[in-house]
Amino acid sequence: MDSSRLRRRRFLQYVAASPLAAQDVLAETMAAVMAPGQVKSGRDGVRFLEPMTPQRDIPRKANSPEEAQSVFDFQEMAAQKIPPAHFGYLQTGVDGEKTLRANREAFGDLYLNPQVLSGVTDIDMGTELFGQRWETPIVLSPVGSQRAFHPLGELATARAASHQGNLQILSTVTTTSVEDVVEAYGAPVWYQLYPTSDWDIAAAMTARAEAAGCPVVALTVDSLGGEGAKETQTYARSFDSRTCTTCHPSPDMYLSRKSMFQGLDLSGADPKMGWGANLDWEFVRRLKESTSMKVVIKGIVTPYDAERCLENGADGIVVSNHGGRAVETGRGAIECLPEVAQAVSGQVPLLVDSGFRRGTDIYKGLALGADAVCIGRPYIWGLGAFGQPGVEAVLSLLKAELQVVMRQMGTATLSDIKASSVGLHRA
Repeated sequence: MDSSRLRRRRFLQYVAASPLAAQDVLAETMAAVMAPGQVKSGRDGVRFLEPMTPQRDIPRKANSPEEAQSVFDFQEMAAQKIPPAHFGYLQTGVDGEKTLRANREAFGDLYLNPQVLSGVTDIDMGTELFGQRWETPIVLSPVGSQRAFHPLGELATARAASHQGNLQILSTVTTTSVEDVVEAYGAPVWYQLYPTSDWDIAAAMTARAEAAGCPVVALTVDSLGGEGAKETQTYARSFDSRTCTTCHPSPDMYLSRKSMFQGLDLSGADPKMGWGANLDWEFVRRLKESTSMKVVIKGIVTPYDAERCLENGADGIVVSNHGGRAVETGRGAIECLPEVAQAVSGQVPLLVDSGFRRGTDIYKGLALGADAVCIGRPYIWGLGAFGQPGVEAVLSLLKAELQVVMRQMGTATLSDIKASSVGLHRA
């Protein structure tokens, strides 16, 4: 067996032996693709595959998008197709990954209060954001470097989102230019902004996005001071047979390799400042004055910061902890949502992301005050597993799940979904 196949097998063993994967059928499923032998225990705290619930006795494996029963089926296939180092980058949290786990565990603390005999048959999932109506409240969060997961990257994602009628938010560190993504999508998308420590760089990227027709810029603020240690990502590299420096010659060249930074003077982007540790609320006001785009602040988890957003002219807010990839708060985004929603009080559109995997999760987010719910890893699992058809299948599956739960809850429209639809388990 060549070294590449051996490393892949060991990687899948490592995935299967993850303490969390061992709690369910994923360990057996992943072991089925390996040669017989003892699966050794992985390092405590390492998380490669998110657990599927409930547990099942029969291993499952989707060989096509149509066979998938939940978004977790795409995750399993993506783990086999995406290079180990890239898969580790996708799955990683920071530090002890408590926030990564909390994003999922928090949904288990919430229950739904169904309404029977409601007579609801037709479902309208439409929502309006900044005067534009969307047929679904499910939004594609910005995920960078998508060609690391599939050769077509953001282009495949854009085409899938367009076909399914979902809003797409494009990452600053996209591997495809905003102009090409807008062309593939067939209409303007939203643009997410990592500002860096240099105003001129942020201004240039914002102007470029505006020129491409983007109506909204989503300023991400939870990574401005840098990010915690990504241990899972680091461990995963040891299972990759490729030479990383072939594609990543130097950390100093990271920005220059990304399409939105090409042609810019990057000398003022201080790597010690992360994405802009030197920035403050004055930057938000300056950004507002520099563009006609709506300015949404992404990465808010406290009512205090939500109030500061409103005071400084933000047009919208995204409740997010970056999928557990930025600050190790130990708290799930869905737990933060009600407090932020109360502070915002409907004054601006409110979105939420981090940890949403099922239609019931999305329903809970809407019930607790969100106007739209963003997903990240699930559609990338679809992308890595099957390309554009995989992304479309993930979006279609989540839409169908949301439609079912809306009927079960007796809520024909999003405006019918109330906080009373959700309850909290008490210890």
